[in-house]
Amino acid sequence: MSAADPTPTSVPLSVPLSVLDRSRTRQGRDPGEALRDTVRFAREAEALGYHRFWVSEHHSVPGVAGSAPTVLASAVAAATSRIRVGTGGVMLPNHRPFVVAEQFGVLESLFPGRIDMGLGRSVGFTDGIRRALGVGKEAMGDFEERLAELAEWFAGGASAHPQVHARPAEGLRVPLFVLANDAGADIAARAGAALVIGGLRGDDAMVDAVERYRKAFRPSAGRTEPYVVVAGNVAVADTAEEARRLLVPEAWALAHSRTHGVFPPLAPAEETEARTMTDRERGYYEAALRGHVHGTEAQVATELAALVDRTGADEVLVTTSTFDRAALLDSYRRLARVAGGS
Repeated sequence: MSAADPTPTSVPLSVPLSVLDRSRTRQGRDPGEALRDTVRFAREAEALGYHRFWVSEHHSVPGVAGSAPTVLASAVAAATSRIRVGTGGVMLPNHRPFVVAEQFGVLESLFPGRIDMGLGRSVGFTDGIRRALGVGKEAMGDFEERLAELAEWFAGGASAHPQVHARPAEGLRVPLFVLANDAGADIAARAGAALVIGGLRGDDAMVDAVERYRKAFRPSAGRTEPYVVVAGNVAVADTAEEARRLLVPEAWALAHSRTHGVFPPLAPAEETEARTMTDRERGYYEAALRGHVHGTEAQVATELAALVDRTGADEVLVTTSTFDRAALLDSYRRLARVAGGS
């Protein structure tokens, strides 16, 4: 089936589909082009009917240009008109909650009703990056306290700073999402936030975390009921093998980062496939190709429907990277048809 063929391939997916783009750099191209690609991609995702478009935070990574997600989210929101825009996410341990509240307050004031606040608990992955950010690994342990303080700034001021107000955030309602693994699901539940959890295969540990989140969820000012977003890589093409090849550039980048300590720009799939890898590189590379959803439209529709049924997910967040941007956009067009059934 060609990308232009509108023939239905399956029953429409029952939940919204959204996009997380990490502004991946590509071999031979500069970071500015990657950021401009992200803004262009957001317009295309909006035209295809995706529900949200999120950007991420990475520091000192050669293969990722997105280091300032709230700045990039502003550019994305300005270039679009309907799609929800947010972060997946701002790494809260790297920032003071007061400043994060101010930034999202500005975004929500400029683009009312369209902004999502997705927050993670990671810190820089090397000692040098953490020193540059002024944080240590222990900052991850303060995530829940920082999350509570952030909510206080939106509500009217943190109790520890009674004379200080986060303007224009104070009084605004910006939906809060917590990017979490198994343990983070409990934090999201206590915060009354939506949960974003990775794992499109729906393994037992992930399903258990989701169930635990729903049972422990405490209603908050921003959300009265639990909400679960499952996230991961999805690749769609004419054949399952073509779809798998879309995952090759990212898989090699991950393998290279594990074996050489540097996360490189994306390289063409054929270059990776012709590479002679060490046993260690090959092990990481093959591992990085597993755990994703890829295939034809019908195959992907079946897998995603099973995932939603197993997890009870309210939404699926797709984050896919490949060297060939035209092939990437074609994959997202096909995936949009899976969501709409047309």
